[in-house]
Amino acid sequence: MVKIDIAEKFSLFSDYWRPKIVAQLNGQEVKLVKFKGEFVWHHHESEDELFLVWRGRMRVDFRDRSVDLKDGEFLVVKRGVEHRTVAEEEAEVILFEPAETRNTGNITDEHFTAPSGSTV
Repeated sequence: MVKIDIAEKFSLFSDYWRPKIVAQLNGQEVKLVKFKGEFVWHHHESEDELFLVWRGRMRVDFRDRSVDLKDGEFLVVKRGVEHRTVAEEEAEVILFEPAETRNTGNITDEHFTAPSGSTV
């Protein structure tokens, strides 16, 4: 049991769209990720995802609407729902999702699909 300093962990990396695992619990992973620009459209067959904005602003686009999030706000995207994340400026986001959830869900993209198991 080790205390995690979220701001310190975010300071250790600068790449976008590459989630970093900082904790595991009950088959779930807590990941930190920096967003900037537009991510690819995708969905997750079996996993719900929680996006919690630590710093900045982001948007989650769905085919029929968009949801804007800012510091301290979160959104759960249910499994099977197609979505993409967008951040005009850098946003620091905390993800809660089942272990081994691929960030691009049902697709593989040479630019966006992150290697699994990356930590900081």
